[in-house]
Amino acid sequence: MADISLSKAVRANLLSLKGTADMMATTQNRLATGNKVNSALDNPSSWFTAKGLTNRASDLGALIDSMANGIQTLQAADNGLSAMTKTLESMQSTLRQARQDKSFQTASFSLDAADITGIAGQTRELTLSGGAFGTTEVDVALTKASNASIVGDDFTAAAVSTGAIAVANAAWGATRTVATDQTFSINDNGTPRSITLEAGTYTADQAATAFNNDLTATGSTVRARNNSGTLEFYDSDPAKTGLAQTIGITANAATASIGLTVDAATNITDNGTNAGTHAITVNGVAVTLNGDDHKTASQAADAINAALKTAGAAAGLKATAADGKITISGPDNGAAPTVGGGGADAVFGLVGDRTNVAAKAAGDASGVVKTVDELVAEINSKTKADGTTNELYGKVRASNDNGKLRIENQSTQKLEIEGVSSNGKIDGVSTGAGEILGNSVRAGLTSQFNELRDQLDKLSDDASFNGINLLRGDKLTITFNETGTSAIDIQTKEGETVNALNLGVPTELEEEQLDSDVTIDELLTGLKAALDEVRSQASTFGSNLSIVQNRKGFTEAMINTLETGAGNLTLADMNTEAANLLALQTRQQLSQNSLSLASQADQSILQLLQ
Repeated sequence: MADISLSKAVRANLLSLKGTADMMATTQNRLATGNKVNSALDNPSSWFTAKGLTNRASDLGALIDSMANGIQTLQAADNGLSAMTKTLESMQSTLRQARQDKSFQTASFSLDAADITGIAGQTRELTLSGGAFGTTEVDVALTKASNASIVGDDFTAAAVSTGAIAVANAAWGATRTVATDQTFSINDNGTPRSITLEAGTYTADQAATAFNNDLTATGSTVRARNNSGTLEFYDSDPAKTGLAQTIGITANAATASIGLTVDAATNITDNGTNAGTHAITVNGVAVTLNGDDHKTASQAADAINAALKTAGAAAGLKATAADGKITISGPDNGAAPTVGGGGADAVFGLVGDRTNVAAKAAGDASGVVKTVDELVAEINSKTKADGTTNELYGKVRASNDNGKLRIENQSTQKLEIEGVSSNGKIDGVSTGAGEILGNSVRAGLTSQFNELRDQLDKLSDDASFNGINLLRGDKLTITFNETGTSAIDIQTKEGETVNALNLGVPTELEEEQLDSDVTIDELLTGLKAALDEVRSQASTFGSNLSIVQNRKGFTEAMINTLETGAGNLTLADMNTEAANLLALQTRQQLSQNSLSLASQADQSILQLLQ
């Protein structure tokens, strides 16, 4: 071919056509691939830069699927937690329904002392078991405990004291009215003592009190007293007893107005005597009773109790008075009381006339039978008489049913009662005849609670996605960038399973646990804590889900940015390339026409040779 000679014009046209063909090939390739840079040869800088961008976008794209799976795993866990929340709320409703239900069963038993009283040493009591007591037996004594005692015979008081009598006004009557204030004086062994009786109506006792108030105010030891309707004046100073004294009323208009009778001599000298005394001892504590202050058995008993208190006597040791007789009972330690002293026979009667009563334990058949109201108060009390906790409180409740003892079984289990006969009478000895059924409504709610509780674990086990169950403590790791430097680990707190056990929900609720409202309240408190924990975990997973969704959106945006950047470097402008191709095609046609013209010039020479 090198031997072929072409004209300059032809060669120029051929070169132009070849260049146009090359450019058309390039343009057609760009239009076919959509890229203006298809290899490093086209534009090394743009090629490698775009390659780096597309590689990173590809790597991030691979992470998108992982994030999407992570989102679904979190949503599966959230579905489980939502269902568990509803289940726990249903369990709360079940417990609240149980607490509101008060359909406890009752039975009423008649109480007659004649059915209970027996021989000393025998026991009379109710024995409760089953129900809220379980296998424990709790006894209720039907008779009262009593301390040992000494029941005295008729009380004889010591002699009263006597003093100088100045006025004997036998005509005082039931009352006497004084129209205006009246003042007179008493001759107190030569010292006048002024007395004013204010206007009013007075009994003999009230007049004596009014006179004594004024006499006390003047510093006198002279006193007035009512002696069976007779108003008397005497000297109360024991040191003057037996001594000659002059005590009298100085007559004036006031004494006449009041109606006081003044003895003929005006002043009478009379020797008084001290009150007699009875010296006794009670459990070694000395007590002195005098005729003036302790005229009755009741006054003597009060004095004995005051002395025992002052001496710090044993607990329960006390004196009581009834029908003119004094009884010494106690102490609480069960020991028999003792009395002694020279005045014991007068105060308590002769030894042979006294009655010694032995101590009796609660429930002794010979003791005093408790009333229905006393048994009700004892059963319903929070504490016993000794201050210890009452085992019956909150487990049974008693009431007075028209004279019968009604017992309410506050349990879901059957209550057994010993000491009740088959005809419903309390005798303290019968067995096997008394029973009260349990609360069937609360018992049924126990099964409902347990069924709901089982669902908690099943919901936790079923909340998995793609082999990962966050509620079982599985760890979900989601990587956010291509280098692995940005990631999140999602797991429950301390990797624990979210189930009934870890939430503190009872593994198996027993019927007995719904006996007491207190226990139900404790269960409700536990469920509230479980709900709070589930909601807290749901909140944590929700926060994690938000993070993953945000990162997924961010990653998708980054991939778009990277791909756009790579495209800007390598993608061809299709409009431009199409216009280029059209221009090249036009150029090609023109070049072909030029080449044809050039060839025709050479052909004209050939025609000359023909």
